[in-house]
Amino acid sequence: MPLVVNLRHLEAHNLELKGELPAAKLDLALRDDMVRAEEPLRFDLEVQKLERSLLVRGRLRLVLHCQCVRCLKPFRRELALDEWTRLLPLEGEERVEVVNDCVDLTPSVREDILLEFPQHPLCEADCRGLPHSGSDRATKTLDPGPTAARSSAWAELDKLKF
Repeated sequence: MPLVVNLRHLEAHNLELKGELPAAKLDLALRDDMVRAEEPLRFDLEVQKLERSLLVRGRLRLVLHCQCVRCLKPFRRELALDEWTRLLPLEGEERVEVVNDCVDLTPSVREDILLEFPQHPLCEADCRGLPHSGSDRATKTLDPGPTAARSSAWAELDKLKF
């Protein structure tokens, strides 16, 4: 079911929209390999016409297929907007496009969904990352030690006297 509302249907009463929208119809154009939207968006919305705008309220749910940025483990995260509300003006500079008395709600939904996407998805809040091999060499390489600290640029700046 597309997210299109006919304004003539709103003259008599509010509209209820329930259904699913394929992820491809959202046109998310993700360039991130760590987050993918492959499952359909589920929506349960109520649309009300006010004087010069539309009030859209309801729930949006989308399952994201993610890959942890620390351990690279794949996991799924449900993106849930339970109290989603949007006021869409029908007049003025910010007005929504009306084609044949119909308004497409998809751009507004897309925008708010993208704002909720995880920037750095983690499988768990305390994910420790990739497991280290038995050797302690990786840790030693990352630790600069006291010699490196003394020869740093900050140490040289500390020698300046003003």
